[in-house]
Amino acid sequence: MTWAQLARLRVISLTLLLPGLAGLIISAMFSVHYLDTMPKWPSPDELRTVPRNIHGTVVYQTAKEDRELNLMEYSSVGVFLVGLGLGLVYLEKWGARQARVVEEDEALTENYS
Repeated sequence: MTWAQLARLRVISLTLLLPGLAGLIISAMFSVHYLDTMPKWPSPDELRTVPRNIHGTVVYQTAKEDRELNLMEYSSVGVFLVGLGLGLVYLEKWGARQARVVEEDEALTENYS
């Protein structure tokens, strides 16, 4: 793998890791907000009948709110994990490339000694 390919892999990895992590943080903020503002009992008049357990407390939300928060949480986790996987591949390839460079330098040093 060339240095340009490694650089591209690093950029793609960071491009996925950072938004994934940001999405997870925003999802956590929404959960805390829901914990403070949502009713702790079903409210059929407001269509808040879908339970969500947040830090051991059950709050009731609408089906739409449940879908939106689930989508945000699961997509953020997915994006983060793909970025993490690519980052691990990058580190493995970069480490192998560095080991090869060190071996070549040692071989050159031995030839000149």
